[in-house]
Amino acid sequence: MSRYFVTGATGFIGAEVAKQLRTRGHQVVALVRSPEKASLLAKLGCELHVGDITAPDTLRTGMRGADGVFHVAAWYKIGAPRARALAESVNVLGTRHVLEVMRELGIPRGVHTSSLTVFSDTHGVLVDETYRYDGPHLSLYDETKWRAHYEVALPAIAAGLPLIIVQPGVVYGPGDTSAMRGIFVNHLRRRLPVVPARTAYCWGHVDDTAHAHIEAMERGRVGESYIIAGPAHSLRAAVESAARASGRPAPIAGIPPRVLRGLARVMDGVGALAPLPEALRGETLRVVAGVTYLGSSAKAARELGFAPRPLDEGMRHLVEHEMRGLGLAPR
Repeated sequence: MSRYFVTGATGFIGAEVAKQLRTRGHQVVALVRSPEKASLLAKLGCELHVGDITAPDTLRTGMRGADGVFHVAAWYKIGAPRARALAESVNVLGTRHVLEVMRELGIPRGVHTSSLTVFSDTHGVLVDETYRYDGPHLSLYDETKWRAHYEVALPAIAAGLPLIIVQPGVVYGPGDTSAMRGIFVNHLRRRLPVVPARTAYCWGHVDDTAHAHIEAMERGRVGESYIIAGPAHSLRAAVESAARASGRPAPIAGIPPRVLRGLARVMDGVGALAPLPEALRGETLRVVAGVTYLGSSAKAARELGFAPRPLDEGMRHLVEHEMRGLGLAPR
């Protein structure tokens, strides 16, 4: 049995990592900002440590004596106004703080959660871990995760930190609170008549993504990056999968990328003059304008045994969960 320190343990992926670690019999020290919001972790038997990755002095006590660190915490927003300082403090400086304390305390192993978004739009190509993209970035999230990956994590590895990097794509499943969940909820409520055309992602169920984190800790090679991103499908195909599971009709049309890109430019101008909902901000429109965030998980399959479930299987699980929560009748 090992003792693990988990950042982001109250988040979507981090909570599942903590749950699966406890299921395997490991001790978990969960970094939390508000213990009153971490009752589920406490029920799992996790030790709650109050702290924040933006304040390195709050990390040491909880991390001391850990056999490994899972750094999952991140800021994730698309289209949020005036968010640069917060995004940098969490995604870039927060990562630096966690890795520096790891080094200071001599923690023997760590897993850093990066993202496929560091590769930006791959233009339909399924890239591997050797691919590199240096900007410009489509969103502030993409940019700050890129900086955490290339300016913090990789230099730390080069300096001798025993770190492994994992790169999820779109993560879906029960417990998601992102804008992606909103798409499927709107579908279930019959409020999704159209979706962006040609936009595509790699789809990883949260249970499989968390499992891959733990396998990376236990089996991954120090200094390596692993794409743990699930099968590639268009956004339209994912909504059609949800339609098959729910019995609701799929969207009837796709919005062409050129239309979304043009609208993004218009909304950039409008947003400079007046507040806009996040869904209508230029950044939000750009990241769905026919972009493809695609990566091959072949290396993770070979070395970590990564075997993500098919989209239809995972989508059935998600749809059943959301329909129960929304009080909707099953098909």
